[in-house]
Amino acid sequence: MKVLMVCSGGMSSSMIVDAVKKEAEKENFNLEIKAVGTETFENQIIDYDLGLVAPQVRHRLDKFKEVGAAANKPVDVIDPMGYTPIGAPKILKQIQTYA
Repeated sequence: MKVLMVCSGGMSSSMIVDAVKKEAEKENFNLEIKAVGTETFENQIIDYDLGLVAPQVRHRLDKFKEVGAAANKPVDVIDPMGYTPIGAPKILKQIQTYA
């Protein structure tokens, strides 16, 4: 599964992305996940199966969902309580609901 995570700049999510990748490896779940900034999301979501919105940009969720709908891709927001490296299992479970 390919997941595109959007955050304010793309850099704050790098620790989260790494933790989710490690969790996916533990569960033998085939996952490609990448974090990008808000300005890049619209151009890249077409190449992914799912868009995940980081809590710090959830105020733009409706816009991201519109972009996802236009590309026929689901978009969901990450629970703020899961948006930590130790929250990776929770994020992976969220991703798996779309697999």
